[in-house]
Amino acid sequence: MARGRRVITLDEKIEKAEATMLAAKAKYEAALDDMKKLVEKRRQLDDKKVLDAYHAGTKTADEIVTFIRSTDRDND
Repeated sequence: MARGRRVITLDEKIEKAEATMLAAKAKYEAALDDMKKLVEKRRQLDDKKVLDAYHAGTKTADEIVTFIRSTDRDND
């Protein structure tokens, strides 16, 4: 006796694969959005840290910019 097994067609398999892909894409896009928000938050915290150090220090803005630019050239 044959059990009531149903044969899944190729079109059904394609539809299922498309649904899986769309779900994965939505999850990826949500994770990417979260990552972008976190990177922006880190950048804001870094900006605040630099600004706080500037206000607490004795160096002028020009001296700090010169230092940063010279450090960038040294790394190249």
